[in-house]
Amino acid sequence: MTPEFLTSPTIAARHAFFTRRGGVSAPPYDSFNCSTSSADDPDAVAANREAARTALGATALLGLSQVHGAVVITVTEPWPAGAGAKADAMVTAIPGLALGIVTADCAPVLFHDQVAGIIGAAHAGWRGALAGVLDATIAAMVKLGARRANIAAAIGPCIAQPSYEVGADLLAAILTRDPDDARFFAPGHRQGHLQFDLPGYCAHRLAQAEIGAIADLATDTLADPERFYSHRRRTLAGGGAIGHMLSAITL
Repeated sequence: MTPEFLTSPTIAARHAFFTRRGGVSAPPYDSFNCSTSSADDPDAVAANREAARTALGATALLGLSQVHGAVVITVTEPWPAGAGAKADAMVTAIPGLALGIVTADCAPVLFHDQVAGIIGAAHAGWRGALAGVLDATIAAMVKLGARRANIAAAIGPCIAQPSYEVGADLLAAILTRDPDDARFFAPGHRQGHLQFDLPGYCAHRLAQAEIGAIADLATDTLADPERFYSHRRRTLAGGGAIGHMLSAITL
């Protein structure tokens, strides 16, 4: 099967926001699960990731042990699958290396400075976005030689505000940094809860970093079970196994 993926016209480098369709994983991971830390058949995950690497035309597909933080790795050479450092973003100027992150509601964000030839990929849940993982990714790209004005970023499929019910604790954490960010919350569907705009908040943090272009695919992972895995959907269903989508970029 051929993996299905979405792209953004904002990013000139070869990239893909893969969906869950077009892989070899058996239910309940069906079918393009790319998480090496899941309980899925390791051979199926390896085959899916190899299909992703091939689709991107990359020499290697790299991943991280994601921890919802703000650590960024500057990639200078590849590493074996499953051996990535504890971090939530990567940057590189080396052609052929695909920077991949996995998500199942959190926001995958891909970056490219076409002039300098530098790319980045970040995993941004609310904790990572608040901690500054997007800002840190941009700063790491600048350290490699990128210019903020030349950096384009695209926010891939993630949980959207109508689907993302949160509690007062998340509101308090966000407002501790900037009270004006209350605008990313709407009244909740249940009393005592709110709806958080994760992609909107990510776009805001990217805009504050003064980069050149920002795009949002505006695709809700929870609302589309045929194309996307969703951690929140699994939680609402009472638990169970879950796969993760891959988003990746290469020079």
